[in-house]
Amino acid sequence: MSLCRRTFLLGAPVALTACARTPASPPPPLPPITLEDAFAGRAVGAGVFRVWLTGQERRFTARLDGRLEGDRLTVVEDFVYDDGDENRLTWVFDRTGPGRWQGRREDTVGPAEVIETGTEIRLTYTADFESPDGVTRLGFSDVIYFGPDGRIINDAIVTRWGLPVARVRFEMIRQ
Repeated sequence: MSLCRRTFLLGAPVALTACARTPASPPPPLPPITLEDAFAGRAVGAGVFRVWLTGQERRFTARLDGRLEGDRLTVVEDFVYDDGDENRLTWVFDRTGPGRWQGRREDTVGPAEVIETGTEIRLTYTADFESPDGVTRLGFSDVIYFGPDGRIINDAIVTRWGLPVARVRFEMIRQ
């Protein structure tokens, strides 16, 4: 076994275990936020998906259109990636109690869990992503909050097989 391969095999687990599996809370003070505040109505934004080990990035823009009907929030997301790829995904969230929601999207495996804490929203889910190489199952742990300039910020840690492998940052403005 080559020295480079041994170094990678020994160092990668240490590097990965040092990474958080959930994003840190943003520093206070922050204004209050709810799922409706963040996603009911129209918004546009830009983001980046960054893989830690390879440094690869995939940038995207998105248009969101959210509609609240009773205790159901439906959010249509239209993505355009920097490589020209386009994708439409639709979240359907149902309120399950005060500050709590469950959601589904076309690519989720099981329900997404949403908890509103007052100044942030925590969203956790598992999704299957299709690529030319097949389907990749990833876990997402998001924190959503209002930034100091009023933007809606979504920071996420992405895991594969339970290990953190990437980070997503998506910033939106209401229209």
